[in-house]
Amino acid sequence: MTQAAHTPLRYALYSIAASILTLTLKFTAYALTGSVGLLSDALESLVNLTAGGIALTALVIAARPADSRHAYGHGKVEYFASAAEGGLIILAALAIAWEAWQRFHSPVDLRHLGPGLITAVLAAAVNFGAARILLSAARRFDSITLEADARHLMTDVWTSAGLVLGLGLILIEPSWRILDPLIAGAMAVNIVFTGVSLLRRSVAGLMDEVLPEEQMRAIEEAIAATHDGAEYHGLRARKSGSLVFVDFHLLVPGKTSVKAAHDLTCDIEEAIRERLPRSQVTVHVEPMEDDASRDGEHVGGKCSDRKDG
Repeated sequence: MTQAAHTPLRYALYSIAASILTLTLKFTAYALTGSVGLLSDALESLVNLTAGGIALTALVIAARPADSRHAYGHGKVEYFASAAEGGLIILAALAIAWEAWQRFHSPVDLRHLGPGLITAVLAAAVNFGAARILLSAARRFDSITLEADARHLMTDVWTSAGLVLGLGLILIEPSWRILDPLIAGAMAVNIVFTGVSLLRRSVAGLMDEVLPEEQMRAIEEAIAATHDGAEYHGLRARKSGSLVFVDFHLLVPGKTSVKAAHDLTCDIEEAIRERLPRSQVTVHVEPMEDDASRDGEHVGGKCSDRKDG
């Protein structure tokens, strides 16, 4: 089988295929009805297609193994991809808001709303199915790129649902055509929130923000379970794409042999990997009797509950 069949690349291709299909359906719905709301929905799908291409490129790069220039791998490219998606989402929202503003001041009669709404519902169903598949894959591969793509598609689904509801009301009562630009404006606001959330998470990843508290606690529990009462400091952990990098300083009695210290650190590393499967762990062993080992304030990170000194 091809490489894509065993990696997140396959799911990025699903996203692109879904975006092409929904883009075709939504522009068809706009051509049928002349609705600015449906045009806004189509513009968002155009952004989805661009974002899918960015995601595919990022996943290809992220899959490359570590090399001499990128010793920690290429996983951080996923944060650049999700940031690009966040920016594109915000640009789409601005374009939608502009179109809504123009139509609000110059409303037009809508036509062929029935066929247009059926086409829009079909497009939303395609996006919903693709989003569910991508979310499942994002959890399996721990990929922020796939998650960003999935949440982007789900945003599209919810905005489409609101749009169909509003246009359905206009179908019942044509004099309510002012709902068309109002719905488009509401869609723009909702989309902005999604874009800002993706940008914030991308910046957090690029800035090596600490792992969530539950994951840090899992690391501490792994250390304690393997070496009860262990003294350590400088516990640091960060994410790079789907990989987690963990390092800390472990204090052991000075008389401990190199072999015993090595075996202990191997046990701790394995215990951490059982809790965080995609982690790479580095342990620096120090003699607890040496004052120079008490350098937690210089290293940073979290310390054990036991006090140095």
